[in-house]
Amino acid sequence: MKEHCSPRWQRRAEDRPREICAAALDVFAEKGFAAAKLDEIARRAGVSKGTLYLYFKDKDELFRAVVRDTIGPDIDGLGSFILSSDRPFADSARILLQRFAEMTLKVPVGPVAKMVIGESRNFPKLAKVWHDEVVSKAIGLLVTLIEKAQNSGEVRTGDARLQAFSLMGPMMIGVLWRETLQPAGGAPIDIEAMAKQHCETILGGLLR
Repeated sequence: MKEHCSPRWQRRAEDRPREICAAALDVFAEKGFAAAKLDEIARRAGVSKGTLYLYFKDKDELFRAVVRDTIGPDIDGLGSFILSSDRPFADSARILLQRFAEMTLKVPVGPVAKMVIGESRNFPKLAKVWHDEVVSKAIGLLVTLIEKAQNSGEVRTGDARLQAFSLMGPMMIGVLWRETLQPAGGAPIDIEAMAKQHCETILGGLLR
């Protein structure tokens, strides 16, 4: 009997950090950082609060794990996919913005970004985590992609970092609109349609 039960319990224990992070992501997105309670996160994850503390020493560490393990992998995977190919810059840009739009529909990027913006004054570590695990990676990917295209003559010369912000900035505005102003009566915005239209607009200025 032990031979059959041990692997099951071993897998269950290994799944616990992931399950706790998934529960924490939901609670952070719904209630914000200050109002999120570890008791509720533990309950939603189906573990005791004591078990939660076996994996995460406090809420700050849990938030870092949530961002690193739920949003970070999408950015890392997209970066590997984009940079490993010799496709034209225009095609890479279209893929990148479309994948970002799709990610915002399956992962609560908007609610977490809204939380970071709203609460970083009282919890500055939130902004640092968001910068280190999400923003710097995303902008770094774009800068690398743009510089590569500048060197090949596809993209106009200029500050690649500023060009990266021009490419990504409106997408984040769209996400924040959907999370902040749309619930207050703002007209709905189609992030996927915005990604397509914005990409064609910005490419008109970037491409030689």
